[in-house]
Parts: sequence; structure tokens; C-alpha cells
Amino acid sequence: MSQGCPQGVGRRTPYGRDAHYEHKLSRSCSGAAIVTGSTGGIGLAIAKGLADAGATVVIYGREQERVDAALAQLRTTRAGAQARVVVADLGTAAGCQALIDAEPDADILMNKVGIYSVKAFFDIDDADWEAFFQVNVMSGVRLARHYAQGMKSRGWGRIQFISSESALNIPAEMVHYGVSKAALQGLSRGLAKVLAGSGVTVNTILPGPTRTEGAIAFIAGMAQERGVSATEMEALFLAENRPSSLIRRFANPEEVANLCVYAATPRPAQPPALLCRSRVASSKASPDARGAWDTRLGIARHAANLY
Repeated sequence: MSQGCPQGVGRRTPYGRDAHYEHKLSRSCSGAAIVTGSTGGIGLAIAKGLADAGATVVIYGREQERVDAALAQLRTTRAGAQARVVVADLGTAAGCQALIDAEPDADILMNKVGIYSVKAFFDIDDADWEAFFQVNVMSGVRLARHYAQGMKSRGWGRIQFISSESALNIPAEMVHYGVSKAALQGLSRGLAKVLAGSGVTVNTILPGPTRTEGAIAFIAGMAQERGVSATEMEALFLAENRPSSLIRRFANPEEVANLCVYAATPRPAQPPALLCRSRVASSKASPDARGAWDTRLGIARHAANLY
């Protein structure tokens, strides 16, 4: 890493499997790696991956019990991991300020916190729209506005917004969610222009259906309604709602996290902003094959063996 954060040391891989992860993040970075929404699912998987890469991780959540459980899991599965916790509600300006007060500096900011719900468009009232934008969009705006300034002054930083493929393929039953995720792409692109040439990169990651706790519960509920098993319901959901899926299954949180961690290392020689869609199989691969991810804009392509 340049200027503020020394070049990655060693040649270990964050997950011990992928030769593309050639750099290790240095613990001597002046700031931490903040991962919002990191008490479970993709966020916790990202926190674990960054800890594996040597970053000091800040786990964030709204509930003390869940934050403590995530920290315990991280330290149990990652011996020697350096981690801290912050409990706040990032759906408010005061909550964002509480995180900033607790962690004034960061070299890596992963904006993962978000909410979603299934609701008919005509039933989504103004309060719903406001809640979704405060959590899914304004939390990222407020945190990036603060942390990007320090990154710019130090000459190095990584900012990611974890969006969703729903930003491009907006679900009819979750229009408010899809619109809020689409807004992150505009935010990311605009911020990348602001930070162009500063050594700070800004990326938007768009995962497809992922086997998180919420998704598992969602599929289980649908399975019960339709009288099928959860496994059968997952296949039905993909066939009916994601027929273009290449892997024909839900991704695992670790697969998405691998891409996020890679983009957070010093290695990627990429333009300041790439709109990345997480893909774990190429178009010629079998459904179970591990393949490649590429950017939506076609700027770069990198084989990444997403485990």
C-alpha cells in the first residue's frame, strides 16, 4: 500500500486456496477495516476474510448480543484475529456519527448494512421508502463522506458498496429494495470520480441470490406454503425468478466475500470504480464449476476461483 499504508507483506492467501490472493493487508495500516452489517451472512464472511488477510476488523451491528456472538465466532475460527466491535443504528445520522466517533479512521470501508422486505408496490408507503433509503443508501453516504477524506489524505483506501443484482433486475415484489440498491451504483460511480487519482478505489459489488440466514428463512417459508422441501424450493425459485443463473444454485457468503476481499487488497490494478457482478461459474462451465467474475462495464476480467 502506498503513502499511508505500507505495501502488503508476505505471499499467503486469505483463504489458503487461491493463488490470486498474493497480497496480505498490513496490520500497520493507520486505520481499520470497517464492515457494516457484519453480524452474519455476507458481512461476517467479509470480516473473516479481511481478518485472514491481516486487517484489523471492526464488526458492526445494531444488537449487542449479535455483535458479541460475531466477534466470538471470528476469534474462534481465526486465531489471532484483531477485531473490535461497535453497536449503533446506521439507519440514523446519530448512529453513523456514533460509529465515526468510535472509529475515526479507516483504510477500508465495506458498506454492507441493508434491509429488505417483500411488499407489493402499491402497499409501499412513504415511511417504507424513507426507511430503506436511510439504511441502504444514506448510511453509505454518511460513512463514505467521512472516511474517504482520511483515505484521500493518506493516499490509499478501499471503499465498497455491497449492492445486489436486484439493482439491475429489480424484483416486482421488492421495488423499494431494488431502487435503493440501484442508488448505490450511482453513489459509487460519483464518488469514484471525486477520488480519481487519489489512490482510493470505489467499487460496487452485486451479489446474486446468496445463502444467508435471511434467504434460508425466506426459502423455508415459501417451501412450506407450496408443500415442497427447501432444496426443491430453491431450485423452483431460481427457475422462476433467476432463469439466467449460470450456476443454478444460491451462492455461499464466502464466495461473495472472496471477491470483496480481493478488491480490497493492494493487488487489483483497476480503474477507480468498477461495477462488479459476482459470478462463480463461466458460461461454459458446469453448474458446480468455479469460474470467473467480470465487471459489468467490461473493463477488466479476472479468474478468481471463488470458493
